[in-house]
This record gives sequence, structure tokens and C-alpha cells, in this order.
Amino acid sequence: MHQIHATVAQDFERVNQLIIEQLHSNVDMVENVGHYIIDAGGKRLRPLLVLLSASALGECSDEHVTFAAIVEFIHTATLLHDDVVDISTLRRGRPTANAKFGNAPSVLVGDFLYTRAFQLMVQLGSMPILTHMAETTNIIAEGEVLQLTRAGDVNTNEVQYLDVITRKTAILFAAACYGAATLSGEKEKNRDTLREFGLNLGIAFQMIDDVLDYDGNADTMGKNVGDDLTEGKVTLPLIHALLEASAAEQAIIRHAITEKNTDQIDQIIAIVRRCGSIDYTQARARHHYNLALEKLAILPCSKARDALERLTELSINRDH
Repeated sequence: MHQIHATVAQDFERVNQLIIEQLHSNVDMVENVGHYIIDAGGKRLRPLLVLLSASALGECSDEHVTFAAIVEFIHTATLLHDDVVDISTLRRGRPTANAKFGNAPSVLVGDFLYTRAFQLMVQLGSMPILTHMAETTNIIAEGEVLQLTRAGDVNTNEVQYLDVITRKTAILFAAACYGAATLSGEKEKNRDTLREFGLNLGIAFQMIDDVLDYDGNADTMGKNVGDDLTEGKVTLPLIHALLEASAAEQAIIRHAITEKNTDQIDQIIAIVRRCGSIDYTQARARHHYNLALEKLAILPCSKARDALERLTELSINRDH
């Protein structure tokens, strides 16, 4: 990641400074919660995609820097809301904002970040960007509701799972790339191609996240193993295991999903591994990784394109 960041280091620092500036509020609680979650760090993949896409297309402008901050604000707002909905207690190796400050401040500061993102969009003065991001945030919200309604549903299938992660996660990856191309003045065909790159990258990224929930290390990930099961989320490793496991093993998984219970998490992890569900999910992630790489062919050779390729590779070969 260090080499990837180095490709757009100066612009990335400008994004970070803009984020800090735009967190300013006359309400102390807003700044306290906002800085708490922003300062926790994270991969910053979405703003990085904006900057790398812009650089690969020619130049990273002030508008791209602003748009990168917009994308990060929207992502951070979703994290604040997600952790409240999921009753999460740990993110990036420390207590979640809702665990530290309470649910109400987390939800309301999430709303502040959403509205600040749209204030910045208005400053950009680009109706295509405003239109696309309004649609994107609406799709994300639908994805959140869809995931909530399917929590504890043992009949969730792979198509439904893909629909949720596309709406909830991949769509913002796609918007980061599409928005960067729009601000670069690219034709619609190239914008759509880069959008497809981001979409497939986001799908692959989320699938590996779901693998790590059953095959990762809590200390490395900065969150608890089995969190998805606690929240009743039926992700691809479980969907595949339910198709391949014995009747007795299926009963164990079904009970854990419906009761949102991790008492038998070690046994479930063993079932998921024995059924080849980790390998299956990784193979599906690699499929979308390959689709993403194909889309980068429209970009001219450059350090930024190389960095996008390395970022895509890293999305499926990581431990957190």
C-alpha cells in the first residue's frame, strides 16, 4: 500500500487536509465523533481510487481532490450508521464510535458527514457528479435496508448476496472511478468502463472481507472474527457451506444464523473450511478481480495505471 500511496502522495495529503478542514463544526460533539472515526485511519481505498483514476487519465485537479474527500465522507457516514445498526463494538482495532460516544451521536454525526459531502458537491458545480452521487447514496441506503431485512434469513442465495454487496459496498467503488472520469472530461463510454472496473473491484474486495470473517485473525483485522454471524449476515462462505454440508452441519449453521449466535463459531469455521467454502468464495472474488483488470485496458500505460493494478491485486490478497 505504501508504494501505491506514493504514486499520488501529494494529492492524497491534500485530501486528508481537506477532510480535516471540512470536519470543522461549531458543535463540539460533531468534531469529536468525526475526528475519532477519521483519525482511526483505514485503507482510504475510495479516495485513493479517485486520485489514481484521475492521474491515469492525465491529471489530478483540485476538483478531483474535493471529490475524493466527498467519497470518503460518504463512506465514513455509512460506517457510523452500520456500526449502530449492527451493534458493533470494535473497528480498526479500537472501540467503534457508537461504543465510545453512544448510538445517537454516531447516527447524527453520520448525517452531518452525508450533508457535508453534498455541500462539497454543490461547490464542485457539476450537475453530472451531483446526479450520480445522489443516485449512488440512495442505492447504498437501499443496500443497507436490504441487508437488514435479510439478516437471519437462512434461505438467502448467492444472487441475493451479490445484490446486497453490490449496492452496499461496490457501488461506492464504482462511483469513485466514474466520478474521477467525469471530472477528467472523459466520454461516457470510458466513464462506464471505469465504473465497471470499480464495481468489480468492490465486489471482489467485499467477498474477501467475508472470507476473513471466517478465516482471518482478529488482531490483524482490528475487529472480531465471526461478527457477520453475530449480526445474522448470510455471506457467501455460509451460503456455499449450506449447500455442501451434511444435514447435521447445516442444522448447526442454520441455528447460528437465525439466533445470531456465535457459541459454535469454531465448529462453524471448521465446517466452512471442510466444505471448501473459503476456496469457493476466493475463486468468485478472483473472477471479479479478473473482470476489473480487463477494464483497465482502456487506460494508457503509466505509474497510476500500474498502481491501480497493484491495488486490485491487493484487494484479494490481504489479511485485513
